[in-house]
Amino acid sequence: MGGAHLLDPYQPGRGFLRSMPAQCKIVAAFGYVICVVVTPITAGWAFGVHLLVLASLCALARLRPLFVIRRLAVEIPFLAFAAALPFVVPGPRVELLGLGLSRPGLEQAFGLLARATLGLMTVIVLAATTPANDLLVGLERLRLPPVIIAVASFMIRYSGLVVDQMRRMGVARRSRGHEPRSLRATGVLAASLGTLFIRSYERGERVHLAMLARGYSGTMPAAMPTVSPRPGQWATASALVVLGVAVAVAGRSLDLGVVS
Repeated sequence: MGGAHLLDPYQPGRGFLRSMPAQCKIVAAFGYVICVVVTPITAGWAFGVHLLVLASLCALARLRPLFVIRRLAVEIPFLAFAAALPFVVPGPRVELLGLGLSRPGLEQAFGLLARATLGLMTVIVLAATTPANDLLVGLERLRLPPVIIAVASFMIRYSGLVVDQMRRMGVARRSRGHEPRSLRATGVLAASLGTLFIRSYERGERVHLAMLARGYSGTMPAAMPTVSPRPGQWATASALVVLGVAVAVAGRSLDLGVVS
């Protein structure tokens, strides 16, 4: 059961970010991500301000830079997609390192990477300062549909079991002499993934039947009572959103002024 909380990147510590109720942080994070998304890609300085704000939050939460960088590795697939945009997007060309690149493609690549990085940093700060169980409680307090909360709860709980099952299957393959060294091993790996899916599905069926036998009626038991957010905590969360809105509006206003 050591991997039961594989999807919980919470970093224990102290500070006002960790003491703030989860629902306040969820609202602030969601609002700030929206502000990042609506910021025009031509306002590079605005993305710089967003980055400064999020870096300050990481410092306040005492998150190690290496921890944040490792979590940002999730966006590596976006890097490959963004790298192709300057070559495939039509439009005026510019010379860069001897290559003819599309100016609109460069702008879109920058916008994609900037928004993905800043949005992911916002989620990292939220997840690293809030235990997974508290996040579920916060979503429940925000009236998220119970079925979504139940699915998220089971995903967090059983992700470690699925990974452990996959690791044991890998050990079993190697003990039988299977060493994937070429593309010919793709069929074996595909069969293993299919078996893993079937076993996970069957485990889910057994868990569901066990829950029904214990009176499950479609909703999870009520969460333990928590302290209601204070007005000051809601004001702090709102201040972050207001700051994001101000940066996005300023960026859009200056962008429209340049265009006109």
